[in-house]
Amino acid sequence: MHFLLVLGIIVAIAAVAFALQNNLPVTVAFGVWNFESSLAMVLLLALGIGAIIAICLSWPSMIRNLWTSSRLRRQVNQLQDDKSALEQRVVQLEEELKRVSPEPIPQEPPRYLGLKSILIGAKAENPKE
Repeated sequence: MHFLLVLGIIVAIAAVAFALQNNLPVTVAFGVWNFESSLAMVLLLALGIGAIIAICLSWPSMIRNLWTSSRLRRQVNQLQDDKSALEQRVVQLEEELKRVSPEPIPQEPPRYLGLKSILIGAKAENPKE
């Protein structure tokens, strides 16, 4: 923003210097209209009219870009709200799952086979000896 202000001041100083150096009277004729002024005034007027035309031609695209950016900003905000709602729902469902699901049944530790069953070759599932 400060850069644009400094740039504007520099352009204004250059325009004043241009106007002071080009003060010859000229006549501009456009159709039936005649206008007599200094050369600097005519050139600055032409520059101003050109700037106004450029602004008018670029205005629709600037408005379209503003609308698009505001629409996208609203979509981002909506998606962030949806994300936070879904995260809360995930937390609720995890809590409910912890509450509803039974505790896992601890596995029975393997039984000690004993020396006799090792020597005989009995299986671990049937150690009744």
